[in-house]
Amino acid sequence: MTRLVLARLNHETNSFSPVRTPLAAFAPKWGAEALAAADGYSAAIGAFHAFARRIGADIDVPLVAHAMPSGPVEDDAFEAMAQAILTAVEKGCDGILLDLHGAMVTCSHDDGEGELLRRVRAAAPKVPIGVALDLHGNITPAMLEHCDVIVGFKTYPHVDMVETGEHVVRLFEPLLAGAPRPAMALCHPPMLAATLCMNTATDCAMTDLVALARQAETRPGVQAVTVFGGFPIADLAETGLSIVAVADSPGLAHQVAQELGREAWRRRAEYVYSEEPLPQSVARAAALADGLAPVLLLDHGDNCMSGGSCDVMDVLEELLAAGQQGILVGPVADPETVAKLFEAGEGAEVEIALGNKTPAEGLPAPRPPLRLSGRVLALSDGRYRVSGPIYHGQVLSMGRTAAFDTGKARIVICEDPHEPLDLGCFACVGLDVSGARFLHLKSRMYCRPVFEPLASAVVECASSGVTASDYDLFAFKKLSRPIYPLDPETNWLG
Repeated sequence: MTRLVLARLNHETNSFSPVRTPLAAFAPKWGAEALAAADGYSAAIGAFHAFARRIGADIDVPLVAHAMPSGPVEDDAFEAMAQAILTAVEKGCDGILLDLHGAMVTCSHDDGEGELLRRVRAAAPKVPIGVALDLHGNITPAMLEHCDVIVGFKTYPHVDMVETGEHVVRLFEPLLAGAPRPAMALCHPPMLAATLCMNTATDCAMTDLVALARQAETRPGVQAVTVFGGFPIADLAETGLSIVAVADSPGLAHQVAQELGREAWRRRAEYVYSEEPLPQSVARAAALADGLAPVLLLDHGDNCMSGGSCDVMDVLEELLAAGQQGILVGPVADPETVAKLFEAGEGAEVEIALGNKTPAEGLPAPRPPLRLSGRVLALSDGRYRVSGPIYHGQVLSMGRTAAFDTGKARIVICEDPHEPLDLGCFACVGLDVSGARFLHLKSRMYCRPVFEPLASAVVECASSGVTASDYDLFAFKKLSRPIYPLDPETNWLG
């Protein structure tokens, strides 16, 4: 019987984030619990599990672990999770399928995935290894060297995670039968692409480049082409946009990767995002508010899914200073305030000092917390089941959660940084978004499939958090230079 090892280890690391990433942040599932979690999981690991069942394989899932983006992964966490995978591999297997991210940095390893794959390959030198990666992976030569197949997402927001796993499986299955290993090629033009310029649901350079990748996959001999936008605030030498092509021959893989790399470079200026001053964004949102549907204000400077602390109060402060009301905000991570609200109880009138409590090295100190008076509307354990397309069906938790009403703003306050990717963030404390005039989310992209259709307009708002789109704010130490747009005169011959 074919024996397959499947695992999910997923983290997008913001090198500048003050949010720690211990083992507990991953809520890891091990052994039998991991095997059960993989069945039907709405990510690549779910597709891997379905494939393994289809071929009647003996399935070993040593780990299913995912942490919200944050600072570098602590060494003991990485070692525990990597060892679980290695132990399963060392028992002997016929194939390995890994659901990874591609932008994981640990305290000791800049290239977390490359280090993991190096160890796995050393433990199983002749065993096929297939890897699914996030569109925001910072791809390194080590990743290609130590596996057989790499395929990444083609959508952002990421609504094709399962489909990406299925694509990996299509390339991986012949390897189990002894087919030759395909060739892989990496092209990495020296450019940082702004995350807000990667929205594949819009007409933009990234959407066009992904379309070219799909076209290239129809050529004879081309098995997969992925445009990796990269995660620009992970500080390692290889950070930035890259192309990975999988093909029957090294020459073809190299040709396709270079073609797309040159096209990305030709349109490099279109991957630069210019932040609008926050007062202008709030004024524009006010002008757009029609009272029929919320205006969606996205705080991309404190985006949880890029490592934001989820407690920067700039946007709410600006809304209140401008005299706006009918505001719904959430979630804001402030465990100290949550404890106070739980102690006070539902219905209590309380004064709180909200947010602005998480300093980040290299960035200006936070302003004082925002002082607000209001009433505790509801208290909850912060758990909900996702009804939207991203992680559909998964049960997520924000930690203990409270709804707080100031009269002008209703605020969801939770213990843990949490991406508002689903209505459950509000429903778990009895709040309905439809009656809001302004819906203020600490998000950049993941919220859009659910919340954008409910909004009358979308306004992107800059704040002083650690996920700002102005990369001149960050003190890169390891990033290869020169690189565009930090170094505007960068030349690349392709």
